[in-house]
Amino acid sequence: MIRFYFHPTPNPAKVALFLEETGLACETVPVDTSKGEQHAAAFRAVNPNGKVPAIVDTEGPSGREARVFDSTAILLYLGEKTGQLMGTPADRPELLSWLMFIASGLGPFSGQSVHFQHAAPAGLDYAVTRYRREAERHYQVLDQHLQGRDFIVGDQYTIADISAWGWIDRAARVRKGEAEPLAPFPALQRWFASVDARPATARARAMLKSHAFKSVNDDETKRALFPTNYAPIV
Repeated sequence: MIRFYFHPTPNPAKVALFLEETGLACETVPVDTSKGEQHAAAFRAVNPNGKVPAIVDTEGPSGREARVFDSTAILLYLGEKTGQLMGTPADRPELLSWLMFIASGLGPFSGQSVHFQHAAPAGLDYAVTRYRREAERHYQVLDQHLQGRDFIVGDQYTIADISAWGWIDRAARVRKGEAEPLAPFPALQRWFASVDARPATARARAMLKSHAFKSVNDDETKRALFPTNYAPIV
């Protein structure tokens, strides 16, 4: 059994999609980050970094319970555990490379693009330009790579596709104000549509909507999501 700690945001969405693609038995545990539940001691015992997603595998190595946190680590762990969605052995170098591209580039720059356009105080034009254009550059890298290809790695759907889908799904927020945010990236748009049309993707979306999370962006929410804006770490 996999206990899956989630909030309906891009990184947990990746894990939800993997679980639905593979049919792994799981128990969903909502963590309402807008209420600050990620800072509770019980959750910090699962992820010391206080972020979702995280999982607990009740049948981990040697049959012992094991925690895994960070979406890329979780995808690799579950892929290796199940032997599914990992591509061929010959794909391994490309798989690791694209996973790290997403983990260190596409994801963080997309997240910061969203933050500075939707959550930060107005007037931070340098930050908005910096992060949005870098996110768009990552889109361009993927778009060029996907020309003439169906999948990011090899000839099979893999955890690299699942990982990228989580953030490309938020293109409208990353590229705020664009009616068709993926239109300048036709190969990426085609690839995204194919992943989004998979039956497991619809089930993953339903999983993420299975709990009524707080939706009001009030002072409690801001303090819960951005605590270092209010008090230094001691």
